[in-house]
Amino acid sequence: MQTRVVGLTGGIGSGKSTVAALLRELGAVIVDADRIVHELQSPGQPMLADLAAAFGSQILDDTGALNRKALGAIVFEDPDARLRLGKIVHPGVGLEMLRQVDEAREAGTALAVADIPLLFEGRLAGRDTAGALGVEGVILSWVPVEVQIERTMSRDSCNREEALSRIRAQLPIDDKRELSEWVIDNSGTPAETEEQVGQLFQKLVG
Repeated sequence: MQTRVVGLTGGIGSGKSTVAALLRELGAVIVDADRIVHELQSPGQPMLADLAAAFGSQILDDTGALNRKALGAIVFEDPDARLRLGKIVHPGVGLEMLRQVDEAREAGTALAVADIPLLFEGRLAGRDTAGALGVEGVILSWVPVEVQIERTMSRDSCNREEALSRIRAQLPIDDKRELSEWVIDNSGTPAETEEQVGQLFQKLVG
């Protein structure tokens, strides 16, 4: 059986993790970029040492683990710092994602899903991880912007302006919709989302 490889992305508050979980339940292998990042940045890993060397020991907490809030405060307002961060993080993450996709292929998995939160933003910045993995198309977990705002405010306990600032740091979700091959409208009930994901899974593997 030939493994189909697709991308999965979304926007803040769009429920991408829900779509990924449903695809996993149906039998897809989820290659999760965020999880890989956390693993590669754990204490004792070379990437964490590289980050500390680049940004200073203030990005580490008292236990020697990465203080993501402190790192975020440095890179959020500084484009050059974001570039340095990307040069440290993305090569290792890309290699591990490729290893996991190859593992899925060797196992004869019907569908492997590369879950990349900033998939389109990476392409625009010249980091096409999805392309390197050979994905044939992208699934977008989509909701209207107003739903993004409401969910972000609820999830992050922030006000509307703070939620909008986080949303605007990403490519607009409607732009992502135009760039995606398949769209899951995740603004309805859980049952409606589950039905859409099930239909798409059957379409992809059937």
